[in-house]
Amino acid sequence: MTDLEETTSRTPVQPQAQGSSPTGNSIGAAVWEMVQVLGLALLMVILIRNFVQNYRIDGISMEPNFHDGQFLIVNRYAYCPGINIEIPVVNTPIFQKTWCVRQPKRGEVIIFEYPQDPEKDFIKRVIGLPGDVVEVRNGEVFVNGQRLPEPFGPYPGSYSAGAVTVGENEVYVMGDNRNNSNDSHLWGPLPEEYIIGKALVSYWPPRYWSVVPHYDLDPGAGQASAADTNG
Repeated sequence: MTDLEETTSRTPVQPQAQGSSPTGNSIGAAVWEMVQVLGLALLMVILIRNFVQNYRIDGISMEPNFHDGQFLIVNRYAYCPGINIEIPVVNTPIFQKTWCVRQPKRGEVIIFEYPQDPEKDFIKRVIGLPGDVVEVRNGEVFVNGQRLPEPFGPYPGSYSAGAVTVGENEVYVMGDNRNNSNDSHLWGPLPEEYIIGKALVSYWPPRYWSVVPHYDLDPGAGQASAADTNG
């Protein structure tokens, strides 16, 4: 039978200096570890909120498709990604820098800062793109002279709004509840710089759970193409 060779360390044990406090060192290490954990958690929250964010709908401007009190997950990286550092819970911005990678498409539902009061966030549907001429005639929406197909079934409006040409880096937005929506027919096209993101998923209340459909609307085709449910 082979003998096992002893390999224990023979380094002499250093005597502990008088007055040292192992308990104090342990407390300091625990505090430092807690600081690191909290810092990592805060960093993760900031990173996640640069990609997605939850929003609560307040109002009826998007009926019958979206409802007061409904919660959505919004893809903040869809159009204008960037770096958005804010204090969680109170949502106080510290640093913001964005750059736009693509424009929204007609039929997509977006969240944006209200241009006349950026402290408020609005939800609307994209109707017109740069270069489009948008007009409302007795509640019917026309884009470039063609009636807009509306398979998402909005509550029709009863008003008319003069023709507006959508400028570069702008979109024309409207609520699905046409007579109860503060949108581009009142204050004009929306500058892209105010766009926060694209509505992605409805998650609360449970009866409204779904991936938000987005329609690629072609005003000259007579009907909309298949809904695009990709984020």
